[in-house]
Amino acid sequence: MEQNFSIKVYKQYFNFAAAHFLVFADGSREPLHGHNYKVAVEGKKKKLNADMVFDFLDLKPLVRDLCNTLDHRLLLPAENPLLKFENSPDAQIQKIKTPDGMEWALPKKDIVVLPISNTSVERLAQYLAIELAQVVKRKFNFSFSELILEVEETPGQSAVFTLSDNID
Repeated sequence: MEQNFSIKVYKQYFNFAAAHFLVFADGSREPLHGHNYKVAVEGKKKKLNADMVFDFLDLKPLVRDLCNTLDHRLLLPAENPLLKFENSPDAQIQKIKTPDGMEWALPKKDIVVLPISNTSVERLAQYLAIELAQVVKRKFNFSFSELILEVEETPGQSAVFTLSDNID
């Protein structure tokens, strides 16, 4: 008989407020706007270790820390070929050119350039799941068989990404 266990954690402090805009394939973009994002995590494993999938006390600060890296920032997609990034000579300012001709200059401390193709909620869920899986592996030498991460951008509107490790 196959067994499957999972833990699910959602805390009020698994959140971040951030600005973003989507760039569409035709070069148009939506206006800069923000969301109060919320995050929930489910981790699955076929075998328990010490009668647990993974210790909640170890998982919660990792999720909180990831959320904090995005909090009160402008999120930009590094892998979007339609955006052009340029550093200022003093390296304190990030310049961004959008396909609709806009040019922005922002303090680097106020932005996070993510290794994703767009800042859709789907890509944010993917990014956070991959980052969380990497930090859990690095800090605890542990891998979930599946890591499911949900990001809600507004109440009742969210995206879910499932990362399968297939190592059990």
